[in-house]
Amino acid sequence: MRPARPTLLLLTGWLALGLGGALWPALAEAWRGGGLLLAGLLGTDWLAARRPLDLEVERRPPANLAQGAWATVGLTLRNPGKRAYRLAVYDHHPATAEVTGQPAPLRLEPGASARVRYRLRPTRRGEARFGPVEICVRSPLRLWRRYARLPQDQQRRVYPDYAETVKYNLLALDNQLSQLGIRQRQQRGSGLEFHQLRDYREGDSIRRIDWKATARHGKPIARDYQDERDQEVVFLLDCGHRMRTEEDGHSHFDQSLNALLLLAHVALRQGDAVGLHTFGGPRRWLAPRKGTATLNRLLNQLYDLEPTGHGADFTAAVQGLLDRQRKRALLVVLTNIRDEDGDDLVRAVRMASPRHLVMVANLREAMLDRLVAEPVTTVEQSLRYAAAVDLLGRREGVQERLRHGGALPLEATPDQLPSAVVNQYLAIKRSGRL
Repeated sequence: MRPARPTLLLLTGWLALGLGGALWPALAEAWRGGGLLLAGLLGTDWLAARRPLDLEVERRPPANLAQGAWATVGLTLRNPGKRAYRLAVYDHHPATAEVTGQPAPLRLEPGASARVRYRLRPTRRGEARFGPVEICVRSPLRLWRRYARLPQDQQRRVYPDYAETVKYNLLALDNQLSQLGIRQRQQRGSGLEFHQLRDYREGDSIRRIDWKATARHGKPIARDYQDERDQEVVFLLDCGHRMRTEEDGHSHFDQSLNALLLLAHVALRQGDAVGLHTFGGPRRWLAPRKGTATLNRLLNQLYDLEPTGHGADFTAAVQGLLDRQRKRALLVVLTNIRDEDGDDLVRAVRMASPRHLVMVANLREAMLDRLVAEPVTTVEQSLRYAAAVDLLGRREGVQERLRHGGALPLEATPDQLPSAVVNQYLAIKRSGRL
């Protein structure tokens, strides 16, 4: 229970009257009478405010939350009693979330119910805890504010931001994947599965013509192909200290999760199985599986992962994977490497290459590109430029070594990574290398 603003104003006026009474004795009697009246009002209103509250509350947060995505939380308050309430509602939302629309003022009549909403945006993945709902009730004379907490503890999971995956679904319906930077090339090459025979169409390659079927039907018949299915894609996710690098408010680890989810979604749509192996932190293994439920399994494996302060041991990670993964697969390594990591990573690639096809998706800081692109007019700028060019050159050296070791290296800035890994995957599928 706390005094409201009118109470503070009345007490201030009463104290001012007391000071006047000290100077002018004629005001002393008014001060004493005013004090008795004020004490009576405050006491009566305090007792009225202390009566039991007949209020019920129900919170309805979304079933799942996504990092960085706004969501609406609804609170329903019911008044089964016979008194009206003037109140303000404040929800004890997860501490790692931004909120708008709180506190919400409300008048609740006897027997009525009301619903208030506020918007919430989680800033971190993992478990999110909602605490009690706190209400501030005004006393009948508005002299007191009573605070009460209505138990309503709940837990929700905050998943990686899979907006890119949702966007892919929507754009795929309209055949507009180019808006994501994903290029769709005409199918060609020997690494494709036969799908069906169809009438020859203008623009088809002459190599597609099935001459036996053409002779039987008396008209040109072409073979139709589809990408090979029933292959496996296994992600090797670096959870080491290099992935803690942040740009534009997002860590490289979170950006890698977005790319992983998008590529997993595309691969599952292609009929491939998808698996997961983490290293450099918590060890998690998800054997490759097919079907839409696999994406949910991935989300449940990834939602609470965070990069650690440890270095990544690529050799040990690949050795652990080789012990589990027998069937040939596309291994997608998501990491952020420096030239000093090159020896370990090249060894790991050479271990895996005889049995698997390895794609190394390496994150590059966008700041390096900006430093190289900005004009050089001062000594300080020239030093930054030289340092950026040197670092990029050393990274390119690592890429070249990986290429000679049998890997398919890929380097991209965080915002380019999702579309870059999907483009590389689709190119691999159509080339028949897997």
